[in-house]
Amino acid sequence: MTVSRTISLGFLAVITVGAFLLMLPLSTADGSWSSIITALFTSTSAVCVTGLIVEDTGSYYSPFGQAVILLLIQIGGLGYMTVTTFLLILLGRRFGLREKLAIQQSLDIPGMSGATRLVRSIIAMTLIFELTGVFCLLPVFLADYGPGYSLWLAIFHSISAFNNAGFSLFADSLMGYAVSVPINLVIPGLIIFGGIGYQVIMEGFFWFRNRLRGVQECTVFSLNFKIVTSTTIFLLIFGVVAFLATPISHPDFNGSATAWEHLIFAWSQSVMPRTAGFNTVDYGQMTDTALFMTIALMIVGASPGSTGGGIKTTTLRILMACTKAVLQGKEEVLCYQRQIPMTLIIKAVGVVFGSGITIVLATTLISWFDPEIEFIRLLFEVVSAFATVGLSTGITAALTPIGKIIIIGVMYVGRVGVLILMASILGDPKPTTVNYPEENLLVG
Repeated sequence: MTVSRTISLGFLAVITVGAFLLMLPLSTADGSWSSIITALFTSTSAVCVTGLIVEDTGSYYSPFGQAVILLLIQIGGLGYMTVTTFLLILLGRRFGLREKLAIQQSLDIPGMSGATRLVRSIIAMTLIFELTGVFCLLPVFLADYGPGYSLWLAIFHSISAFNNAGFSLFADSLMGYAVSVPINLVIPGLIIFGGIGYQVIMEGFFWFRNRLRGVQECTVFSLNFKIVTSTTIFLLIFGVVAFLATPISHPDFNGSATAWEHLIFAWSQSVMPRTAGFNTVDYGQMTDTALFMTIALMIVGASPGSTGGGIKTTTLRILMACTKAVLQGKEEVLCYQRQIPMTLIIKAVGVVFGSGITIVLATTLISWFDPEIEFIRLLFEVVSAFATVGLSTGITAALTPIGKIIIIGVMYVGRVGVLILMASILGDPKPTTVNYPEENLLVG
């Protein structure tokens, strides 16, 4: 039982338990047993913080079922190992080398020191952001609903947004609040902070705290902080400009929207594909150009150590730095005057190649079993599942049972990670003392 197998089987165990609970009559609004496919799909989508649904969450599931989904989202967002480690801390158990290795691999951190302190900080920071989101969203929902239901709406959407899950209790997601300024500030804010990673947030917090205390020492940000923040800002600005310059939806919609509304739509569509899953416009009415730009943003996804999926912002920057080095004729890959280790370059290539193979294979299989669905919509659905985004053009419920099972597998692979899943199947590499000679070949 290697570390990668522990992580992979841990997610499977949570998904299985969640599917069983969602099948119970207690979880459905009409008190009937849910189908196995529906329960398994919803549980996988919640644990993998994706947001794809085959049944409307607000009307199909009872309050108990909604609470189960919310718990699965929280476990999936924090990560199986983080939740398990926190429970061990509460029980007073000491960490061994195995637990530290598991935390290191699941959170993608460079070292094993301070694992207990890191987990405590992650839990505390998650509660702070989610509670802040609840207090900010509550006044918006109070204007339309009663106090009790408004509080539940605020709790549900705050947790779902920070964990980049995209589950909503509204049948049309957030389309009813498409031009609401508070919703389009709070929800995207939670999504962005949930998607940049815990280490980046902590590093920024310590810098801000030192500034408030008047500490004069120079703060040296890590390379991870610089890459994640700069790439995130670039992608957000690029998304807004691209969606402003391109018709988002059909001509009638774009013609009736004011300039301010178009800016809000462009902002939300720039943030939501970053593994969030909420939608303020109907993706089924989107133009092919807007859908393809959304696919590109979904593939990149969030950042390492976060609640989001995708190939990650750091992987994108490493490949961009590699391309720049090749064009400049350099043998080392540099970024912010730091050399990128060859192991990270190989890992980035492996992530992109494995992700591409998964997306191509899944799209091919689903198009085989669901040939009547337009290809761009199938590709959109698969990429959304793999990047744990949850956006859909409305074809999820129309997929055949085999198509839904394929999407379930894609969501699982996207949340666990291609490299971790392959390591769990193949096992840890065995050390070797054999070195082979180099030989050149033609590339490009």
